[in-house]
Amino acid sequence: MAETIKTKKLELTKEDFESDQMVKWCPGCGDHAILRSVENVFPQLGIPKEDFVVVSGIGCSSRFPYYMNTYGIHGIHGRAAALATGIKLTNPKLSVWMITGDGDSMAIGGNHFIHMARRNADINVLLFNNKIYGLTKGQYSPTTPKGSKTKSSPQGTFEPPFNPGELVIGARGKFFARVVDTNPKMMTEVFLEAAKHRGTSIVEILANCVIFNNKIHGLITARETKEDSQIFLHADKPMIFGKEQNKGLVLTSSGLEVVTIGENGVTLDDILVHDPYKADPGVHIMLCEMKPPEFPAALGVIRSVKAETLESLVWNSIEHEKRTSPLKSVDDLLRTGNTWIIGENGNSKN
Repeated sequence: MAETIKTKKLELTKEDFESDQMVKWCPGCGDHAILRSVENVFPQLGIPKEDFVVVSGIGCSSRFPYYMNTYGIHGIHGRAAALATGIKLTNPKLSVWMITGDGDSMAIGGNHFIHMARRNADINVLLFNNKIYGLTKGQYSPTTPKGSKTKSSPQGTFEPPFNPGELVIGARGKFFARVVDTNPKMMTEVFLEAAKHRGTSIVEILANCVIFNNKIHGLITARETKEDSQIFLHADKPMIFGKEQNKGLVLTSSGLEVVTIGENGVTLDDILVHDPYKADPGVHIMLCEMKPPEFPAALGVIRSVKAETLESLVWNSIEHEKRTSPLKSVDDLLRTGNTWIIGENGNSKN
């Protein structure tokens, strides 16, 4: 049986996880708020400092391990998922956090990313999505909106972008959430839920790059529009939103629709209730696809389905082999099957 993460009552604080390294992100970058939120979350988990590992690939987001006072690995481009999976399989008691960006995880790391979601090792993934390559100075990424003019697409991109939520759920992922970098309270709440989930939890963070893609999420995060452009989902609660909390989602034969409570006979009882625990991904995918201005962007935990973790299955298999295999040592292995004894004259016999 795999040893699971152990928690206990600890007197840790945010300061215990602050690194002495200078944070080298641009002033105004959304990554600063994400870092503060993670520093607030770790002390609440009841996990000893030495049992945290922060893993990253390459990109602005991937500087993260330097800025956390924990064990960490700054890996190579796109390979954070492979490193994080290997760490968790080797030592399941560790709390493994993978920090990645839309380019690091969905371009060069795309294959690792989808298989990480499918395998369901107990890893917490924070996906910073600013829809651009920031560290390499403004090339379009796999999530850049089609038609965007960037340094590598002066005539506008020709490629349709990935939707991270669709990709995760399509890869049979069991947990997907989405937050905005302008709301630290929301990030803290969702990061805690991700940490509690046993399996691969993937949180997309709509992050702003003030230099190369400023206000890319502006319609969702701007003070003037956010109340009608965001819907924060709560398990087992009606999906309502809006400044007056009088708008909601209903499910029709053609998909999700936005309605106004009190108009055309619509009541609160007609509003769709959020069920993140449902194994069928149909509504979850529709929620991931919503975007302004026609729909609000779905935020919070969109999907959270229980399933066995990769490390528990692997370690259970190892324990089974230990109990049932007739081979108890390397010597046993070497002495099985066909063997030969080489004589002095070079002849051999069984």
